Amino acid sequence: MKKVSFLLSASALSAIAVPALAQDVVFKPVVEARLRYETVDQAGPAPLTSSRDANAVTMRLRAGGEISKGPFAFLAEGEGTLAIDEDYNSGVNGKTLYPIVADPENVELNRLQLQYRTKPLIVTVGRQRINLDDQRFVGSVAWRQNEQTFDAVRVEYMGVKNLKVDVTYAISARTIWGIDGGKFGSANRPTQIDGDDVFANVSYKTKLGTLTGFAYLVDEDEAVVALRRNSSQTYGARFVGALPFTKKVKLSYLASYARQSDYATNPVHYSADYVAAELGLDVAAFKLTGGYELLGSDAGATGIAGGFAFQTPFATLHKFNGWADKFLATPGTGIQDYYAGIGYTVPKIGKAGPLVASFTFHHFSSDRLSIHYGDEYNAQVTMKLNKHLSALIKYADYERKGIASFTGDADTKKFWAQIDYAL
Repeated sequence: MKKVSFLLSASALSAIAVPALAQDVVFKPVVEARLRYETVDQAGPAPLTSSRDANAVTMRLRAGGEISKGPFAFLAEGEGTLAIDEDYNSGVNGKTLYPIVADPENVELNRLQLQYRTKPLIVTVGRQRINLDDQRFVGSVAWRQNEQTFDAVRVEYMGVKNLKVDVTYAISARTIWGIDGGKFGSANRPTQIDGDDVFANVSYKTKLGTLTGFAYLVDEDEAVVALRRNSSQTYGARFVGALPFTKKVKLSYLASYARQSDYATNPVHYSADYVAAELGLDVAAFKLTGGYELLGSDAGATGIAGGFAFQTPFATLHKFNGWADKFLATPGTGIQDYYAGIGYTVPKIGKAGPLVASFTFHHFSSDRLSIHYGDEYNAQVTMKLNKHLSALIKYADYERKGIASFTGDADTKKFWAQIDYAL
């Protein structure tokens, strides 16, 4: 907590000095709002069976502003989430008869940061949003109403052509569980996770795509054993690019590999692999996507019956392995995700647009023991209504196969409808 207070105090004191440096200070307001309805129908063998469907109507508001002058900028932003209809288990409200909708009521300081930015260098100090690459390892979890932010120092250097070096040292992650984190027996869902975390990326752009090497050192300094098991060291690389054939036809590709093992306070000794590969084909308004992702498992992990698998605790997890969120924690036997999707874009509908519709199918199996966990169908339609408003409807249907293979493995259907506003 002392380290957190130091970072935030440094940001605040520095910001007070910024306006004094000159008279023509620029102020930019920050206002974002979201109204969402989410329903969850979950069924499975006891104790997974929920006696009631979850129905959540939540409203999220972020408000603040940025003061800037020359290369210096100070940003402060508050965030609040209101449960208009709280017939759901938020994860920290004790309503365990309902399925989880991870949007608890909350009021918090979301961001408080001082930034120095020039063309070759950006330095950010304080509570901040961090999204690295596709957010598979580090992200802000923007899908949830309460955002994940970090108390950190981040340095981004772009002084060499086509090269970017991005290094962060974080002392705390402010989780999506908000001010009630840890209550009602949810010790593994805290308000914040303290530690000494290092996120390092070095990327180089070529004509064929961007090659990135990364190292993520996660040291969760917490008393809860389930959190300390997330302490890990991950080293890997990814290559992402696109090849246009014509003005309306383009091939995109992604390949990534990483190796993860225990680190720092983790009581479990293990090592596991990560593999991802994806191809996409854009043909006029259509986009076809197919891919594979592996989060491997170590059968010989010490102290864990059934093995221990590759974990990504700071990722924007909802983006990966299906929108039903069945694999937020990788099962001990690992996971293989084979997926294929199709999307269609309508650039304009009157003065509105674009409208984007998509459908994706996932086939989930284990890394070890040849378990077919289940299949999932995802569908979504988004539309930009005007400069400030956008709308979304979304559906996920996970169908379990055979017996329940991990905690939470149950047939699950989810539906969302939401409106977003951004100033």
